[in-house]
Amino acid sequence: MMMLSTIRIPGSPMAPGGGVCKEVFESRPTFANYDIIKPKVEKNSTPVKSVIVAGEKHGMPLSNRVHELLVCPVCSSLMYHPIHQCPNGHTLCSNCKIKVHNCCPTCRLDLGNIRCLALERVAASLELPCKYQKLGCQDIFPYYSKLKHEQNCRLRPYNCPYAGSECSVTGDIQILVGHLKDHHKVDMHEGCTFNHRYVKSDPHEVENATWMLTVFNCFGRQFCLHFEAFKLGTTPVYIAFLRFMGEDFEAKKFRYTLEVGAYGRKLIWQGVPRSIRDCHRKVRDSQDGLMIPRNLALFFSGGDSQELKLRITGRIWKEK
Repeated sequence: MMMLSTIRIPGSPMAPGGGVCKEVFESRPTFANYDIIKPKVEKNSTPVKSVIVAGEKHGMPLSNRVHELLVCPVCSSLMYHPIHQCPNGHTLCSNCKIKVHNCCPTCRLDLGNIRCLALERVAASLELPCKYQKLGCQDIFPYYSKLKHEQNCRLRPYNCPYAGSECSVTGDIQILVGHLKDHHKVDMHEGCTFNHRYVKSDPHEVENATWMLTVFNCFGRQFCLHFEAFKLGTTPVYIAFLRFMGEDFEAKKFRYTLEVGAYGRKLIWQGVPRSIRDCHRKVRDSQDGLMIPRNLALFFSGGDSQELKLRITGRIWKEK
């Protein structure tokens, strides 16, 4: 009969020969006295991996103590290989090993390069639900595949697309639309065409500026129109681009155009809106939009370099 037992973390004294670190880091208490898990295996049956059902903490039930062994005592996140341990058996994740300067946060011994292979094998035997199960994802994954899935899960919350501040609000599209309207006072427009004016009294002061975001509701979906000034190398430029409030595969169903001009000259851009999964800075830095050099922007504004007055028009349509 196969037997799987959890690892006990002893409160043993400092191991002989271990160096003591001077720097002390506060951490959460480690867990001890775990129950022995003895899965029943029927005769002539195939051993089955442990499947842990989602609960309140780290996607697993509090009644199951295996997950407590896999929680890093420093950052409280689940640990992935390589999992490190000190000579006394206290474990922590590889990221925190660097942060604590190779000093065990529990007993202050030098960590060295000891891998906790047994705990890594315990983790490999588990299958876990996506942490976005409550949002509708019903998939189950091997422990070491779960993190990669969650980073790209289509049901994970979206980040606030507002570019004028570091906003930490997340949620589904409906929540974010209300948040943009109520908190950021974003302009909301109905329809698939737009005609916007962007004005600055002194364009030479505009090197890193973001104009008010505008949200358009058309085809039953929402689109964010961005316009900002930044430096491309040492050259000041302006850029306008559109982002889609949804997934990338949905964004590719749409097209849009942007146009700016005056005095018989025009710049025209046609593109595919980017999903808000891509942050506005990533889209801006990729130059995926209507790029307007400052000298041309000033020409379109009247040519006297006294004021920036750009009128940008455009439309959104759906590909058949």
